[in-house]
Amino acid sequence: MTELSLFDDPVQLTAALIDIESPSHHEEAIADAIEAALRALDGVEVIRTGNTVVARTNFGLPQRVVLAGHIDTVPLADNTPHHFDESGEVLWGCGAVDMKSGLACYLNAFARLSQGGAAFDLTLIAYECEEVATKYNGLFHLEQERPDLLAGDIALLGEPSGGIIEAGCQGSIRVFVDGHGTRAHSARSWLGHNAAHDLAGVLTRVAKYKPRSVTIAGCEYREGLNVVGLEGFVATNTIPDEARLVINFRYAPDRSVEDAKAHLEEVLALEEGLTLTYDDIAPGAMPGLDDPVAANLVKAVGGKFRAKFGWTDVARFSSLGIPAVNFGPGDPGYAHKRDEQCPVDQIRHVSEQLIEYLTAQ
Repeated sequence: MTELSLFDDPVQLTAALIDIESPSHHEEAIADAIEAALRALDGVEVIRTGNTVVARTNFGLPQRVVLAGHIDTVPLADNTPHHFDESGEVLWGCGAVDMKSGLACYLNAFARLSQGGAAFDLTLIAYECEEVATKYNGLFHLEQERPDLLAGDIALLGEPSGGIIEAGCQGSIRVFVDGHGTRAHSARSWLGHNAAHDLAGVLTRVAKYKPRSVTIAGCEYREGLNVVGLEGFVATNTIPDEARLVINFRYAPDRSVEDAKAHLEEVLALEEGLTLTYDDIAPGAMPGLDDPVAANLVKAVGGKFRAKFGWTDVARFSSLGIPAVNFGPGDPGYAHKRDEQCPVDQIRHVSEQLIEYLTAQ
């Protein structure tokens, strides 16, 4: 088993984590290494469930900060082990951005402050299966089975955010709109009914939709409604009897799930004969920056924050009434790419800001 030194420079710790390959559903080795390193710390409570590892300090301090990061990556693309560029200023490798650099900063901060100097009690959650379906997600299982382990006054997610705070997240709804017709030879199209043509009205309304922008606690969220998939092919000489639009609605966190569904259905305005199926629904999360504990984090990063457009697990904490933000090194534009990379100085800078925040009285 790989031995991790949580007290190492966070850049070196990131490199060590990258070298433990951990695509989703294959996180046992990295969970073993993290668990062993956390159990070696004095006075720390460690709980493991599946390949999710939770560690907690119990200093009896009045507030608790949760530091959470997923340990899985997308499938490898010949991008392990890690390497540095010629200047040594950029670290390359699968997970360098999403999100082993953020996880390294969190593990390092937890290890150092578990031995004293923290202004808060700390919970560290290193969880499995974030990159796949919700039913496998380690935080989802904790939320269902051990919500007490998620408790805190604020939660930080180590998702890549370019070293600034990305607050809250937008919600997401994915639906299928299906047309139903009658198959026929295209040379005798009058004998059939083209299911694809029935979708033209919905497709036009989505294409013409003008999404809104809304500012919440100084964060501007930009909604979006888009067709992300079209299906309906039978053969080049055949009228399709089934056709489908796959539509994704990204909505600002001031909308509830029910509000977002109602708005979506109003915009789609399905004609008779079309059917609507909800495939996936994820609630948004409000920024939570007006919470005093969050305000101190904003101060520690020099007042730099922005809205998070994509969905992240901050929404799980928000649903429990816990303010949550995304804060980690790396450009999210490099996430999941073959050339995934993170600037070394950004890893160290996030680590320093995190320690400053967690030790500020």
